[in-house]
Amino acid sequence: MRNLLAAARRRVGEDLDAIRERDPAAGSLLVLLTCYPGLHALWIYRIAHRCWERDHTVIARLLSQFARLTTGVEIHPAAEIGRRVVIDHGMGVVVGSTAEVGDDVLIYHGVTLGNRRPTDGKRHPTVDDDVMLGANATVLGPIDVGEGATVGGAAVVVDSVEPGTTVVGNPARPVETIHPAGDGQDVRDGAADVDRVVCDGVGFPDAPEDDDGD
Repeated sequence: MRNLLAAARRRVGEDLDAIRERDPAAGSLLVLLTCYPGLHALWIYRIAHRCWERDHTVIARLLSQFARLTTGVEIHPAAEIGRRVVIDHGMGVVVGSTAEVGDDVLIYHGVTLGNRRPTDGKRHPTVDDDVMLGANATVLGPIDVGEGATVGGAAVVVDSVEPGTTVVGNPARPVETIHPAGDGQDVRDGAADVDRVVCDGVGFPDAPEDDDGD
């Protein structure tokens, strides 16, 4: 029992540190404990997940529904979620039963980790470590979002994302980097535009047009 409580305290401390690192608006300890619904949803999920693993499935589902009602975040208790995950704002986040989320993942509001077909077995995404999921992003099916990837706001992802890649749009596609070849135009790096799409879901500015008449 002492070991369990010690582990729980360490996990809570990790969660609080993760929010402070990711959210410059994070306030005092009291504010973190009382005003961050994404944090509350994760803590309730972890209790529900332990109940699910011990075949207390009804209690687990009741806890998940309580979290949904009080935080706006719906995480199925069978899902697998790693450490130091941050759900920022939280409202509208849905995580399906066979979804897997790694460590140090940042999830903004409105994100869905859903399925494409109601079949048995693995049908929800796997999100690897250090991934950022922008506001209102939808990731569907048994696909993999690779380590360090970024999914832009309002993107709809139905194919696996390579590690370290940024994808935007519907259907989501990788952001290309454009470097004009000494023609006097500004160098445009698609990765620099990510800030505009992660939370806002707005499109990228048009790429520089060729001057060859095509």
